[in-house]
Amino acid sequence: MSKKRNYRVAEEIKREISDIIKTEVKDPRLATGVISITGVKMTGDLSYAQISLSIYTKDQDVNVTEILETVRKCAGFIRTELGKRIRIKHIPQLLFQLDTSMEYGDHINKILKNLNLSN
Repeated sequence: MSKKRNYRVAEEIKREISDIIKTEVKDPRLATGVISITGVKMTGDLSYAQISLSIYTKDQDVNVTEILETVRKCAGFIRTELGKRIRIKHIPQLLFQLDTSMEYGDHINKILKNLNLSN
């Protein structure tokens, strides 16, 4: 597979899954936070899609990993809906993971601020 096709399919999957989660998934546990898809990585043969999610919640009682597990449980439904929306021969298996880059960036910013305060 060409890298260009791989990239185009990944971007289309990113767009469609974002819309499916917002409009089609009716699980009330997902309504407690905002879910953003930050990236999709496809295998070379397009059989697997690794989807990175950022989850933002205002409620401190809500566990982000519980929301991630809920999305993982909805993967079959999301894959079925994805098959209705995009035109490729085989719909990839969807593997959801938590994107922690925002938390990591906040952690680094705190360290840098502490270093500046101590000087």
